[in-house]
Amino acid sequence: MTSLATARLLLRPWRESDKAPFAELNADPRVTATLAGSLTREESDAFADRIAAHIDEHGWGLWAIEVRDKSPFIGYAGLSRPSFEAPFTPCVEIGWRLAFPHWSHGYATEAALAVKAFAFDTLRLAEIVSFTTTGNLRSRAVIERIGLARDPADDFDHPRLGTDHPLRPHVLYRTRRRLP
Repeated sequence: MTSLATARLLLRPWRESDKAPFAELNADPRVTATLAGSLTREESDAFADRIAAHIDEHGWGLWAIEVRDKSPFIGYAGLSRPSFEAPFTPCVEIGWRLAFPHWSHGYATEAALAVKAFAFDTLRLAEIVSFTTTGNLRSRAVIERIGLARDPADDFDHPRLGTDHPLRPHVLYRTRRRLP
């Protein structure tokens, strides 16, 4: 089972004990403000089960993040395949979601850099993408810090959000693996 390590973080497979703090994270309006909404405990647990099953099957996915010797679970970071159709799919997306008390510590950037290296160096992916709502400036800053670039021509309306949903407009960022 693949795990990734950084100076401060361990990105690892999920544990049953991650479900309760994950449910808290998914119910926090500060965390879900740029998502389609908060999740119930049942929805959050089902999401965690799908994430864990993907990692079990493929050896990679959205890993649970722990801060070494401090916090056993602060959120997730990793890779996923969007399940909706858009001009840029099929693709592999890099993403993260952290509990609010762990924002502004550089953890998302640190984790995402490890995931990006894994995507290109281990999986040998040609490209990864990341997307978020236009107003999610915090995530956009992380996306830019890890080296993904935006072409406004690639921006899109998320197909899973209704035409009048305020979070429907999304920005798309990309980066390609550099060849030796």
